Amino acid sequence: MEGEQRAGLFRVPFHIPSFHGLRTLGVYLSGILYALGFWIFLDAVLYSKHANASDLHVTFIDWIPFLCSTLGMVIVSAIEKNRLMDYNNGDFGGNEAIIWQARTVLFLGLALLAGGLSGSIVVLIIKFVIKDYTTYPTVGMGINNVLGNIFILLSCVVLWIAQNAEDEYSYSLTI
Repeated sequence: MEGEQRAGLFRVPFHIPSFHGLRTLGVYLSGILYALGFWIFLDAVLYSKHANASDLHVTFIDWIPFLCSTLGMVIVSAIEKNRLMDYNNGDFGGNEAIIWQARTVLFLGLALLAGGLSGSIVVLIIKFVIKDYTTYPTVGMGINNVLGNIFILLSCVVLWIAQNAEDEYSYSLTI
């Protein structure tokens, strides 16, 4: 029993350090990454509204990928790692319906994140590159949209890892 490992779909070969300060640092880093992504996108919006000399501006189409990424981040961050696992020892009760609901919601959140990032890339290509708006200040609005979505995706990854790292107290309770 001691050498027996629980079989899972994916298994990370290393353990996340269980230090409370590291968890807090991860949450703060996630907030910084989200704020940076938001600011990069907001910079493009403000540039488009006040300083843009071309006839191409940021419209609602440019906001859709950003909103999808933000909604995906909220959904993914709201799911606990324990709800995704099937515990046989009775900690979770092994309720298959709740496990599959959590996995489905996680999939939808990740799909929104991926859709937001790919949508911003599509907007960059269709709105700026194909229509030959490749001079820097104008194409910079599309690049800022893509960079903002990348930072939101990174923020979600850091927050997921930070929230689901087990601290020493919860580990000692499950032994």
